[in-house]
Amino acid sequence: MSHVSSHSPHGQTPLHTVQVLGGGSAGSSAHVRSLAAGLAARGVRVTVCAPDEAARAYDFAATGARHVPVPRSGDPASVAALRAACAEADLVHAHGLHAALRASVALTGRRTPLVVTWHTRSYAEGTRARVLRLLERRVAKAAAVVLGASSDLVDRARSRGARDARLAAIALPAPRRPDVSEDEEPDSLLHKARAELGAVDRPLILAVGALERHCGYDHLLDATRVWRHLDPLPLLVVAGEGSERGALQRRIEAEGLPARLVGRRDDVPELLAAADLAVVPSSWESRSVLAQEALHARVPLVATAVGGVPELVGDAAELVPYGDAEALGTAVARLLADPVRRSELKARGEAQAATWPSEDETVTQVLSVYDELTQPLRYS
Repeated sequence: MSHVSSHSPHGQTPLHTVQVLGGGSAGSSAHVRSLAAGLAARGVRVTVCAPDEAARAYDFAATGARHVPVPRSGDPASVAALRAACAEADLVHAHGLHAALRASVALTGRRTPLVVTWHTRSYAEGTRARVLRLLERRVAKAAAVVLGASSDLVDRARSRGARDARLAAIALPAPRRPDVSEDEEPDSLLHKARAELGAVDRPLILAVGALERHCGYDHLLDATRVWRHLDPLPLLVVAGEGSERGALQRRIEAEGLPARLVGRRDDVPELLAAADLAVVPSSWESRSVLAQEALHARVPLVATAVGGVPELVGDAAELVPYGDAEALGTAVARLLADPVRRSELKARGEAQAATWPSEDETVTQVLSVYDELTQPLRYS
């Protein structure tokens, strides 16, 4: 538990924090929900500023937090809405670059401390990359503390001028178990999932994420060629949506690749439980949600050795260079042929997952940061 049981010392009103989400990736939205629940349970007043669609998906109000609808970053009304929501806040905590930029603008002229968590990094090329660096520098300098989801994000924040950058304790919210009705056994549900995907009598390889260029799915499709000689032929299933879906689908059809794009899914735990292997082919990740879910679920993982992945998984996954389709495909084929190695990775994954921060430890770290920043103001 937190070292502070209540944030209402000496009869003061409770500490009031505002959590700010932009578009809100699945990882950052789940983190804010977990954080809101933990803070509210410790007597902190929590307001979550997020678009309505994020609130519908994550039900922030059910945590005890107050939800204030704030339009996405492109809407000029978003800064005004944020400024009003933050008027009585003791501290504002923004999640992601664009949420942090809007929060810093909304707090202009106020003494309210700003904490920023960088869960991931944005991607841009050419002129947009230069603009992105300027935005990162502005956010890093505006924040009293920057929390990075991985060590390289902490280094990035420092290189952009952050006065105080620290590694964040970010828990994966407790994994949801596949729903099982009274008349269905877990094995029958897994069989049903494999049957739906067309992988009853063949290995199932699962990837999950946004279908964008930097996520490496073109290299993953290249990798399927390495295992095309296997019998039975493994099936690659990719869950997610994005701007590259059309191009990837055209490749699958034109080249006859053993792969299926199944779109955005709300049953990823069931798909993962049914899979023989999970794959993360990205050019960069901080704390990959799929990597964490795979290790929790004892599903062997093949991932690119990028960003925060090596420190996240340790020796509990097969790591390959980004962009090396031959290495990626070979690692998958080798694992499928080696049940002893798969069993070893399952055990190592479970042990590695046990070392990650709990939700309670995550809230404790955040509260410690909040105390540092607000107690001098609250007692002055």
